[in-house]
Amino acid sequence: MGAERARKLASKPSDDPTKDLRRRFGRWLKLRREERGVTQADLAGLLGLKYYSFISQVENGLGRIPQSLYGPWAKALDIDDEEFAWMALSHLEPGLFQMLRKTPPPDPTEPIG
Repeated sequence: MGAERARKLASKPSDDPTKDLRRRFGRWLKLRREERGVTQADLAGLLGLKYYSFISQVENGLGRIPQSLYGPWAKALDIDDEEFAWMALSHLEPGLFQMLRKTPPPDPTEPIG
């Protein structure tokens, strides 16, 4: 799948709020990465990943970060571990987030920034 097609699919709202939350989390990660001037290839290198395409998949909501990479990913983007964990949980495991925080997960249609 081409990068442009992946972007279009990632930005199109779906009938599945979980997918929309995953896309929203990907946008948040991309914003943080770009704010720090880190390329996808740079980030892949910092995380010990062989291919930067995994970073693209996550940022487009097409992939999930393994929990073993939460800490390294947060560190690479200079994000507080707790902030990163709660953002990941709220967007990737919204039911568990709601149980723990006693508040609904984010609205996937709300802008992120």
